[in-house]
Amino acid sequence: MGANSSSFSELDTNPFLQRFVGKETILENDPFWTQLLSFSFNVPHSSSDARLLEESIQHLCKTLAQNNLQSGNLCTLVKVFLKRAAELKEYSQKEDHVFIWQTYNALFIVRSALKYFLENLSEGRIIQHLSVIVSNPARTAAFLEDGLEGIDGESGSIETLLEEFLHSLVTLMVEVPVMNFSYVLHLETINTLLIMLSVQMFIPRIAHKTLFFDCMMQGNCAKDAHILVKVLLDHFTKHEECPVELMKHHDESSPSFLYGITAAVAAGLWAVLTLGYGSKSSKGEEEDRGLLANQSLLLLMVLTNHYTYDKGIHNPYRMALCTFSNSQDGGSAGTPGGTMPLFKTNFANLYEAFCNHLKEDQATLLLYSLLHQNLNFRTYILSKINIDQLVIPLLKILYYAQDRNFHHIYMALIVLLILSEDDAFNKSVHELVVKNITWYTERILSEITLGGLIVLVSIRTIQYNMTGMRDKYLHTNCLAALANMSSHFHSLHPYVTQRIVSMFESLTKKHDRIVAHLRERSTQIPSIEEDPECEILMSDLAVLEDSIRMVLEIINSCLTNMLPHNPDLIYTLLYKCERFTGFKTHSKFYDIIQNIDTVLSYFSKRLEHKEHHNLTAHQVLDVIKQGILQWPRDRLRKFPDLKFKYVEEDQPEEFFIPYVWSLVYHSSNLYWDPDRIELFTLNSS
Repeated sequence: MGANSSSFSELDTNPFLQRFVGKETILENDPFWTQLLSFSFNVPHSSSDARLLEESIQHLCKTLAQNNLQSGNLCTLVKVFLKRAAELKEYSQKEDHVFIWQTYNALFIVRSALKYFLENLSEGRIIQHLSVIVSNPARTAAFLEDGLEGIDGESGSIETLLEEFLHSLVTLMVEVPVMNFSYVLHLETINTLLIMLSVQMFIPRIAHKTLFFDCMMQGNCAKDAHILVKVLLDHFTKHEECPVELMKHHDESSPSFLYGITAAVAAGLWAVLTLGYGSKSSKGEEEDRGLLANQSLLLLMVLTNHYTYDKGIHNPYRMALCTFSNSQDGGSAGTPGGTMPLFKTNFANLYEAFCNHLKEDQATLLLYSLLHQNLNFRTYILSKINIDQLVIPLLKILYYAQDRNFHHIYMALIVLLILSEDDAFNKSVHELVVKNITWYTERILSEITLGGLIVLVSIRTIQYNMTGMRDKYLHTNCLAALANMSSHFHSLHPYVTQRIVSMFESLTKKHDRIVAHLRERSTQIPSIEEDPECEILMSDLAVLEDSIRMVLEIINSCLTNMLPHNPDLIYTLLYKCERFTGFKTHSKFYDIIQNIDTVLSYFSKRLEHKEHHNLTAHQVLDVIKQGILQWPRDRLRKFPDLKFKYVEEDQPEEFFIPYVWSLVYHSSNLYWDPDRIELFTLNSS
């Protein structure tokens, strides 16, 4: 190691590393530390190389775990990092690349050791390894000058090494600017925090309380929580790309590989740390170089989704996320509850970032969090006239459901449901026309309203769920979003009306099959109540009948409120009128189907007068439009408005904590031993 480039096979025998993990105590001012931190690695080109790196240092980490309580070398290295971290702001202004590089290397070694400890030792044992008490240097100098009187009574004058280390990481992200030469240091800082908080992944109990989280939620870290949230949001908003020179493999013979005064100085080691970020595109795939944005989102979701309903510990990160406001607004208005915003950011830039990056789970999860918790941002979103730029990426997530995980589909759908709670949104999407929707392949759509497109994709999602996932909540939420929109359906495209009625037809055919099957079973066994298969069928039938009624309510709501503006829906209902006949006397549907039957009877009679059997489709539509002009508006029975509101589960952490950590596992590009994961199953991402 030292001042030379090292390969994986050389690590176990490297004299600097052997001395570091040994029993000998190395003092903080020993020149050894400068030698140790002047190193680099060859660039790995796959995730298997990243795993190989971890396996290569496993024996070293095990030896360190055995000897550190005696030598204290890990604690000393942490102190070396802390000293450097305190000077980072000054050195970054000087653009001292070597100082940044060596500080980065120190953090990498600490992170590698802590990752091994977290996966193999108990929390109590890890705390023992980090149990050194560090006095505040400024306070210590004062005490030495004035005597030690009062030190024991000064609350907060000392803090554990763990607390100081975590606070230094927060301070680094808050105070040190992101530049070409400091980009990877910020990235490694976030990775280190993710590693230290990842103890939750190795514990099956959800919302397990750990000292690492406690330190982040209280004390000095908590004081800077709102600034850290703003910084992480800014990283996502700016989506700064990793400097291109750090994405490339560098020849060891290059003078810049070890000490060059360029940002490429740490390229070799950086690529190991980030586990092959820069090597994923070797087969021609487009590189996503917004690495800092990705890791920032993951850390933000980790910090804001733990300790959400704990009465003993307040989550300052969640509070900051729920209350920040728009920097472009004048004044200092708070939330309706009277809470003042802890910081401000540019909503326009944040909105644009969502429009561009919703394909990632963590971005969709952040959007959900803001719409659900931050009224300032929700109000801003609902005021946008270019809402299609946000909605279409959401619809693509649902449209390509087969390529997405269930959680991502569910979150995208919940976002649509939250948006559909607003009447102004429901009205605007049916006024906004979108063109050339090439990704929708079932039908060429040269022009359609955004509302019509939402209906199409929602129906497609329902059908996909019926044949694939069969999740009741997804089904219900999809129909709830359509129900919220139904009283604003306007100028529905003919294909949209066909899909609405086709969905009803599909559900009723399935209903008929289940009823027939139950009748057949009833002739074979004395009591269907005691038959397990019949119990399943009865349960399916109940869910199906609820869905059928919802579809009928959606159609009825549109006819009651917007009949004059939807002649194509009337045309399609007339074309498929026989499907509704069989449900006119059904106890669950007869009341709601009366209105539909009234509409069908009215327009059928008008067509009979025109000898409709000889009319073309265009002529039939003309008759319908003429009939609309004479339609008595008070003819239909009024039902309560369809209003569905998303309500989070009583214990949301049961869903969100495993989900967030599954995203970290799959999306952070950090290697995790799958055999040690207990919080979630690996197919739950």
